Amino acid sequence: MAAVFLRQARRWVLAVAVAASAATGLRAGDENVSPDADFTVRQITQDLFKAKAGERLDYAGRDLTYLDLSGLDFKQASLARTDLYGVDFTGSNLKGADISHARLDRAVLIRADLSGANLSGASIYRPTVYSDMHNSYADAPRFAGSNLTGIRVQADLSGADFRGADLTSANFSPLEGRPGQGTLVTLARNVLKSCNFSGATLRRADLTRAVLTFSSLVGADLTGANLSEADLSKVDFSGANLSGANVTGADFDGANLAGVKGLESVKGMDQAVNLDKAFR
Repeated sequence: MAAVFLRQARRWVLAVAVAASAATGLRAGDENVSPDADFTVRQITQDLFKAKAGERLDYAGRDLTYLDLSGLDFKQASLARTDLYGVDFTGSNLKGADISHARLDRAVLIRADLSGANLSGASIYRPTVYSDMHNSYADAPRFAGSNLTGIRVQADLSGADFRGADLTSANFSPLEGRPGQGTLVTLARNVLKSCNFSGATLRRADLTRAVLTFSSLVGADLTGANLSEADLSKVDFSGANLSGANVTGADFDGANLAGVKGLESVKGMDQAVNLDKAFR
C-alpha cells in the first residue's frame, strides 16, 4: 500500500511540475528532456545482475531519462555525462559510481546512497528527496566522501550526509538574481538544514542565501566560500576554516564559532546579523 501511495505521489509531483511550467510559460522542450531512454529498466536490471565482481558497466553519455531504477546496486557503474532527468533512484546504491557532469534534475533521490561517488560538474535541480510531506531526514541522500566539485544544486537537501565530501567551487546559490524572483518551479534559496558537512572541503563554494540551520560544519574548510545572506543560525563551525569567506548579511544567531580559523580575514563580518549571539 505504501509503495502504491509513493508511486502515486511521484506522479502527482510530476503533474504539478508540468502544470507549473505551463503556468510560467515554460515548455518541456525548454529543459531539453527526451521522452525516449536508450535502455529499458529490464535491460539495466539484467545487466547489473549479471555483472561480475569488479566489472563496472558503462552507461556514460546515454539517455536514461524517467526510468525507474529504484533499489538497484549500480556496482560503481559509469554514468558520466548521462542524462538522468526524472530517474527514480529511491534506495539505490550508487556508491563509487562515476556520475560526473551528469544531469540529475528532477531525479528521485530518496534514501539514495551516493557515498564516494564522483559527481563533479553534475547538476541536481529540484529533485524529490522525501517520501512524504513530513520531510523526514531519514529519507535524505548520502554524499559522504563524494567528489562534488563544481556541482550545481537547487534543492531542499535537509538532513543529507556530506561528511568528508569535496565541494570545492560547488554552487548552491539561487537561480534568481535576488529574492522574490522565484516561480513555482524554482526556489528562492537552497535549504540545507541539519546537514552534516563535518570535515568537508567547501573552498570557494557558493552558499549565497542558503539555509544551513542546525548543520554541522565541524572542521570543514570554507576558505573563500560565499556565505552572504545565508542563515547560519545554530550552525556548528567549531574548528572550521573560514579564511577569506564572505559572510555579508549572514545570520549567526546561536552559531558555534569555537576554534574557528581565519576569522580575522573573513569579509563582511561588520555586516553580519546576530554575530553577538554566536558562541566563541
